[in-house]
Amino acid sequence: ELPSYRKPQIGKVIIRSIFDRTLFVLGRAVVVAVPAGFFIWGLSNIYINENTLLNIFSDVLQPIGILLGLDGAILVAFILGTPANEIVIPILLMLYSSGNVLTEVSDYTVVGDILLKNGWDLKTAICMIVFTIFHWPCATTLITIKKETVHLKWVVLAALLPTLIGAIFCIIINLLFKIIV
Repeated sequence: ELPSYRKPQIGKVIIRSIFDRTLFVLGRAVVVAVPAGFFIWGLSNIYINENTLLNIFSDVLQPIGILLGLDGAILVAFILGTPANEIVIPILLMLYSSGNVLTEVSDYTVVGDILLKNGWDLKTAICMIVFTIFHWPCATTLITIKKETVHLKWVVLAALLPTLIGAIFCIIINLLFKIIV
């Protein structure tokens, strides 16, 4: 038997979806984004020997970046972009332009010029695309996985498995470019 038919209550559906879904997700995003913003600001504004902590972090990751067909700045941008994946490129542009604020560019030819000046080529672009597809999910997704599965092992697996696959693909692409080109 089917349950009795009830007329949909549009107002209740809208209110429930706003409170249960939208505000909940936005609340989690704020919990992650605000501390991350302060952290990025601190890294880009604290200097050691005329070099920001952000640039030092980039230099430390440079060897791993080269192995992946990328560079240290790209890896730093991915790491610091964990709260929201859409800030990876602005962080990268900030690193490349040695600025201390996130960069917003309205003309995409300027972005191309910045990337070319910082050593980007076809291999770098392909590896960047592959790593973008396969890297770890954003922090809000990881928090949701933790909340829904309760176990930290699933969060770790959700972060490491795609990242490992992306890293392997990037290493292969990097090696192919070295053999072919």
